[in-house]
Amino acid sequence: MAKSDSFFIRAKATSAGGAFTQVEIPLGSYVDALGKSVLRIHNVAVQTYPVAPGTEWAITANSDATLSYQITTQSAQSVLSADDKAVVATGGLVLVNDSGSSGITFLSQDSDVLPQMWRNGYLIAVEEIYLGVEGDAQLATADVAIIMECTVETLSQNAAMALALSQQ
Repeated sequence: MAKSDSFFIRAKATSAGGAFTQVEIPLGSYVDALGKSVLRIHNVAVQTYPVAPGTEWAITANSDATLSYQITTQSAQSVLSADDKAVVATGGLVLVNDSGSSGITFLSQDSDVLPQMWRNGYLIAVEEIYLGVEGDAQLATADVAIIMECTVETLSQNAAMALALSQQ
C-alpha cells in the first residue's frame, strides 16, 4: 500500500482549575499493526484559548500562569518530559501580568516538540493516542485544540525498525 493522501484528525481537551485533563484520540480506523497499517503524523497545529475562541486571557494583577499540553502514545497522569518515550508532541503558554489590574501584559507560546520538526514526521502504531492539558489554577478553564495532518502507510521493514528503536 502506498502512502495515502493526507487527512486531518482533530481533538480538544479542557483544563479546569489546575487539574491535568486528558482525552483519548481513537486511531483504530487508521492503525492495524497486524495488517501492517500505521499512521504518520506530519504536522500538528495547536490552538489555545481561555473558555471560548475569541475571548481574552486574564489573570490577576502582578502574577503569572502557565498552560501545558502534550500528545502521547500512552495514557498519562500528568505532563511528561520530552525524554519519556510516550511523548509525541509538547508545548505550552506562559502568561504574565505585571500591571496593577486584571489582564495579560505578556504571552509566550512555545511548541517545543512537534512532528513537523522531524524530517519524516512521527510514526504511530497504537490504536489510540492522548491529548493532555494542564493549566495553572489561576486559569479557571483553558482549552487546547489540535489539528493533526496525517497519512496512512504500510508498515515497511524500515518503519518497523524505526518503531522498535522509538519503543512506542
